[in-house]
Amino acid sequence: MRFVATVFAVSALALNLSCVCALAADDRLVDPQAMAALVAKADQAQPKEQCFLYAELVHQMTELAGQQLISGDGDRASATLKEVQRYAEKIHMGVAEDGKKMKNAEQLVRHTSFRLNGILNAASYEDRQVLQATLKQLEQVQTELMMQVFKK
Repeated sequence: MRFVATVFAVSALALNLSCVCALAADDRLVDPQAMAALVAKADQAQPKEQCFLYAELVHQMTELAGQQLISGDGDRASATLKEVQRYAEKIHMGVAEDGKKMKNAEQLVRHTSFRLNGILNAASYEDRQVLQATLKQLEQVQTELMMQVFKK
């Protein structure tokens, strides 16, 4: 009986740690100056390069939104997620282009969707609506990118 209780306690602890690790898997701080530089670089880049640069920007902004949610700043996180949606739309519009690093962009968007799903699972009820909308949009963009990669 004691063995079963110990196994149950270890299993519960492992489950809790995996949730925390999923939320904080990439807990390096996002540098606002580097993000601003990436925005400028992506906006001025050639259309073939924009897809990957916007995917990188979406990834960094998702990490920032996760950090904002963890710190309890739901309003700023919501605004950041709206920006993620705006840049995801730019990726969507550029998918038809024959872009460089299309496979890398698809992998990065897939990773970002996974991270956003982890953030969604740990988020409060009030924050879930914008998270779900953003996740749905990112999954659609990822599917389009994957179709473009396999089309070649």
